Amino acid sequence: MKITKGKILWVDDEIDHLKPHILFLEERGYSVTPVTNAEDAISLIQNDQYDLVLMDEMMPGMDGLEALPVIKSMRPSLPMIMVTKSEEENLMEEAIGVQIEDYLTKPVNPSQIFSTCKRILERQRISQEKVAREYTSEFGEISAILNQNMTPEMWIDIHIKLSERDLDLDAHPDLGLRQTLHDQKRECNQGFGKYIRNQYIGWLASDSRPTLSVDLIPKFVLPSLKQDKHVLFIIIDNLRLDQWLILEPILYDWFMIRRDYYFSILPTATPYSRNAIFSGLFPAEIEAQYPDLWKQGEDDEYSRNRYEHPLLLDHLERLGIMLKPEPKYVKMVDASDTRGVMKNIDAYLSSPLSAMVFNFVDIMAHRRSDSQILREIVPDESAFRSLTRTWFEHSALFQILKASARAGVKVVLTSDHGSIRCMRGSTVHADKETSTNVRYKYGRAIRGEQKHCIEVKDPGKFKLPARGINTNYLIALEDYYFVYPTNYHKYLSLYRDSFQHGGVSLEEMILTAVTLDPKS
Repeated sequence: MKITKGKILWVDDEIDHLKPHILFLEERGYSVTPVTNAEDAISLIQNDQYDLVLMDEMMPGMDGLEALPVIKSMRPSLPMIMVTKSEEENLMEEAIGVQIEDYLTKPVNPSQIFSTCKRILERQRISQEKVAREYTSEFGEISAILNQNMTPEMWIDIHIKLSERDLDLDAHPDLGLRQTLHDQKRECNQGFGKYIRNQYIGWLASDSRPTLSVDLIPKFVLPSLKQDKHVLFIIIDNLRLDQWLILEPILYDWFMIRRDYYFSILPTATPYSRNAIFSGLFPAEIEAQYPDLWKQGEDDEYSRNRYEHPLLLDHLERLGIMLKPEPKYVKMVDASDTRGVMKNIDAYLSSPLSAMVFNFVDIMAHRRSDSQILREIVPDESAFRSLTRTWFEHSALFQILKASARAGVKVVLTSDHGSIRCMRGSTVHADKETSTNVRYKYGRAIRGEQKHCIEVKDPGKFKLPARGINTNYLIALEDYYFVYPTNYHKYLSLYRDSFQHGGVSLEEMILTAVTLDPKS
């Protein structure tokens, strides 16, 4: 039995004149049913399945524009192409308003009809084959690159490619390449962990280092402030590159977008990375200049990050920037916070610099660990991306960005760190005073499995607070998370398949710094 590429219903009162076109399509594998009026077409669609309808706009009796909404009410997902002799713009707009796939003007030639039908009926297959070919080629390229002397730029390029392939496989889940991509990401993170183990201390001591958390404001915000441009500086807590890639197209109509990249400092956790962004200082320098920052417990992230506004003001002063009025700052954790900002959005946008922190993505990642419902909604990284997009489309953040575009205010948008889906436990030995984070630990003489973590014996070399004699840090590599020997299996199960941050991985460390220039 011959398999057709698609069933086409062609509706035209002059269908006899189109026999060469129909034969052209049939020779290329399509099944075409010709019909001379809209009423018969509707009857056929009620009783049979078609993959595409070619509809003449001008016919005796019910015309194409009248038939379109009737057919759409019966088969909302049925693709339709309008064919007409008229080039009037209002007719095009009316047809487009009832969701046609394409609009062709007579006379049409067989090749034109064929290319349009092929694009609509075979785009999923063509796209799948393209993705499979490209990833097969790219897989080998990435594996070969990992054997070279890597640079920060090469790691960024690898992370971009892997993140883009994640989105490709979201669109084509039946390709069967998800496990292959997962295995390659694990291989890349293994190599990246070794690279950071060898290079990170050197970065901190070098002026030619890649862009780090402490460099974000001087590099991406300061130049606009020096030009007297208003800037809205936004940090989305815990936003990964793959999540940004799925949000970016939503903003194409509003902004010209430039995407840069930077590396989060270690540990890749909010108290360290976000304070470093606002202050322009490494954690050890913050402890020396702002000792109150470190009086609260390590796990109290709110206390650790309650100084972001004064840290920002002091940072700008050191950079020689004195703004009038003073820069505004707001952190949005819940709906009441966002309502307050939306009521006063004009004041924020009229300020030379406003800084906003959005916590939703981080909250979602943390609460997933505790909620069976959220685990069902977000079973994997693909679902995490999808939920992030849904939130953004209906969020106050999107409304604020659109208001910024209308007001002509430049936006610098970034994240303080990403997260990784933790799948493997690693034993750690420590006393009860050790911090509770599962991707990094600090305490007295704590020990871990060396191949699964970076042991920071001298915190000063990592520009981390020493916090007393014999204090050291452990920073997890790849997708490992720390588990104590006591009740090992209980906590191994508890934290497995949770999104965590604080460690060393491409997902946690390599982040976007996006500049949004309004189109208006």
